[in-house]
Amino acid sequence: MLSNIRIVLINTFHPGNIGAIARAMKNMGLTNLYLVDPNDYPSEEATSRAAGAVDLLENATIVSTLEEAITDCSLVIGTSARHRTFQLPIMNARECAESVIPEAVDHNVAILFGRETTGLLNDEIAQCHRQVYIDANDEYPVLNISQAVQIVAYEIWMANQNTEKYQKETPEYPHKKDMDLFYEHLEETLYGINFIIRNHPGKVLDKLHRFFNRSRPEKQELGILRGVLAAVQREAGLTEANNHPEKKAKDALKETDKNP
Repeated sequence: MLSNIRIVLINTFHPGNIGAIARAMKNMGLTNLYLVDPNDYPSEEATSRAAGAVDLLENATIVSTLEEAITDCSLVIGTSARHRTFQLPIMNARECAESVIPEAVDHNVAILFGRETTGLLNDEIAQCHRQVYIDANDEYPVLNISQAVQIVAYEIWMANQNTEKYQKETPEYPHKKDMDLFYEHLEETLYGINFIIRNHPGKVLDKLHRFFNRSRPEKQELGILRGVLAAVQREAGLTEANNHPEKKAKDALKETDKNP
């Protein structure tokens, strides 16, 4: 279960923080570390700060983009102390752990931590389903990134000690890569029927992305949505120009039929 939970560090500046985070993770039974475009890594300082958790550094997955780090995840949670305009469902660290444990039984879950100085960017939060914050003194709520990881990891460890509390069947959610294909299909359809004007797209697509990320359609529901888009394209005479997305939608519906 814990092996399906990955800690994703984005563009971490100080290599010592990466080592300290590896140590914090191993303290709490987490082993799956992803590094997105780290500023200085590999590093002797990271190794030194990791102490007995050097194995986590040796097995860390290093990627150049956030998309690569979360493409096979069904739940992506971004850490941020700031209120965002995206208005994702917000949880504290304990609530986050209680939602992560049951989902991690069968699915990959990613918890994102941003840069030491600026945190997560808005476009990175926009790829998340949920936002998590850490309760702290309002007069000085600033935490070092390794401290933040330690607190979240501790709550996950504690939630995992009481697994019978979370032994309920969780829905099957699509991976991030499946949602990206859906967004491509949605965008092509909306442009094709002139619901969105290419030269003046406005914020419609961003708002739709936010809506679907927040609502988290299940895998079968996503297949139905893809089928609806394919039908719209067909009725609008767009199927030849957009044959590829419609074929993918039909494949999604077939998958849905296999899992009623």
